Amino acid sequence: MNITDIVTAVIIVGVTGLIFGCLLAFASIIFEIKSDERETKILEVLPGANCGACGYAGCSAYASAIVKDNAPINACSVGKDAVAKKIGKIMGVKAGAVEPMVARVMCGGDCSIAVNKYEYEGIHDCLAASKLAGGPKACPNGCLGFGNCVIACPFDAISIENGIAVVNEEKCQACGICVKKCPKQIIKLVPKKNMYTVLCSNREKGALTNKYCSAGCIGCKMCEKVCSVGAIKVKDNFAVIDYDLCINCGECAEKCPKKVIVKRDI
Repeated sequence: MNITDIVTAVIIVGVTGLIFGCLLAFASIIFEIKSDERETKILEVLPGANCGACGYAGCSAYASAIVKDNAPINACSVGKDAVAKKIGKIMGVKAGAVEPMVARVMCGGDCSIAVNKYEYEGIHDCLAASKLAGGPKACPNGCLGFGNCVIACPFDAISIENGIAVVNEEKCQACGICVKKCPKQIIKLVPKKNMYTVLCSNREKGALTNKYCSAGCIGCKMCEKVCSVGAIKVKDNFAVIDYDLCINCGECAEKCPKKVIVKRDI
């Protein structure tokens, strides 16, 4: 092979590359998906927690949904009203008020009152413990207290006190991550303005509940009978508050013979 052949090959390869490069550049212009600058602006004002409380995979997905799918602009519970107003300004719409929410653990069965059915010696993990006959607690719906919610909380708003999870409502941002992590599904997001909570999720009948925990709801319906607005009902053997109806009167808490319904300061 002489020098002429080598030069020719190099020229052919170079020209071919140039042609393909031009074609790719032309294609990128023709098929370009233009991004909406509003997405970038919305993403900048979102808190960046990527918690999913808004119902989307993260802040980026939520920003995209607002612009492309008309998602509600007040769905960010972490950013609250301040973020909703900024997004509203970007989108040119009026932002509705964000209902402040908070996570609450629907269980009061700490180590001093809840009965254990066996001594658990496995790994310190709620999910792992729940796989072994539902966990060491006799109550099938009691907090196991191994702290999966504590580890998962990005705001350091949960701690384990005397064997059960406790939420610091000043720190809680209602992201909902703890709700998803609890294998017993006893952590709920509720309106922060509502002061009363039923600290029990046990679905067993009263006689059996008394054997599990001295502070368990026995489904006596005293709270249901005394509530003047019908905001509390006994379902599946334990009391459930309808927070849309509750007026924070406290009648149910006063009448509860087991003192399962407690007042939270707000």
